[in-house]
Amino acid sequence: MSTPPLVADADQARQGGPDRPVVDVAVGVLIRPNGDFLLTSRPAGKVYAGYWEFPGGKLEPGETVLQALQRELQEELGITTLQAAVWRTELVDYPHALVRLNFCKVSRWQGELQMREAQQCAWQRLPVQVKPVLPGTVPVLAWLAQEQGFLDATHSVA
Repeated sequence: MSTPPLVADADQARQGGPDRPVVDVAVGVLIRPNGDFLLTSRPAGKVYAGYWEFPGGKLEPGETVLQALQRELQEELGITTLQAAVWRTELVDYPHALVRLNFCKVSRWQGELQMREAQQCAWQRLPVQVKPVLPGTVPVLAWLAQEQGFLDATHSVA
C-alpha cells in the first residue's frame, strides 16, 4: 500500500482533475559539513512565488533523477554537483500539479552560488528562519530533524 500524497492547500480546486499525471521533480538538499542546508525562494512569476524550498526542477524526457538534478543545479545556481545520492521521495498534491519530489542529498559541489533566476538563497539550520516554506519542503525539514536527533520532529522545524 502506497503512502497517500501530502495535500497542499486542500481548500483549492485541483487543476486537471483526479486523473492528472504525476510530474517528476529532482530536488537538491545541499548540506554543508557543519549541517547547514540551502533553501532558495521561488522566483516571481512562478506558482508559490516567494515561498522557500530546496532547489531543483522537472525531469526532462529520458533523464534520470540525478541527471536532472545536475542540470537544474547548474541552470538555477551555477554549480556542478560532485557528490549526490537519491535520498527520499514524497508525492505532493498541489492545486496546480501532482508532483513526485525526488529529494537528493548533495554533499559536494563545485562553483560559487549564483542566483540565475533572480531568486534568493539562505543557508539554514533548524528551525528555519525564512518564511513561508513551500508545503513540499516541510517533510524534508522533519526528516532532517529526525536525523539530527530532535525528539519531536513535528514541532519547530518550519
